[in-house]
Amino acid sequence: MQEEQKIRRVVVMGIGNLLLKDDGVAIHALRKLQETGSFSDAIDVELIDCGTAPDISIFLDYSVDKLIIIDAVQAHGKPGAIYCFTPDVLERESQDIVSAHDLNLRESLVMMRLAGTLPGETVIVGVEPGEIGWGVTLTPEVEAKLPELVSIVLRETTL
Repeated sequence: MQEEQKIRRVVVMGIGNLLLKDDGVAIHALRKLQETGSFSDAIDVELIDCGTAPDISIFLDYSVDKLIIIDAVQAHGKPGAIYCFTPDVLERESQDIVSAHDLNLRESLVMMRLAGTLPGETVIVGVEPGEIGWGVTLTPEVEAKLPELVSIVLRETTL
């Protein structure tokens, strides 16, 4: 008798506002990920547009093996720079890494960790914004990084 293999469940959350230029980079990335649809059959991937929700835990059930969060992150780099880090880095480096939704994201992750509901595998993929202001298009520097961002998220789904 063949043993049934468990399908790995991965949630990719995009946090941002499409009306504020580079703040919407995560939502643009989610759309590209939807278009590609090139996820492994051995992985159940759910893409969630969280908007600017203050509490990301409301979007999760507790059967998630890995959580990937995409967000605009100001870490004093060049526009379009991509950063990958874990929630503990966000807590520890709170003055150096600032999400556009900083307090909400940080607080939400801390509360999930304290409640025991934060998936053991959680990674944040941040993109340094060039401009956050009214507008529905990304700046050229951030737009140019979308393919790399999508590639990083696709790779993270299989790790």
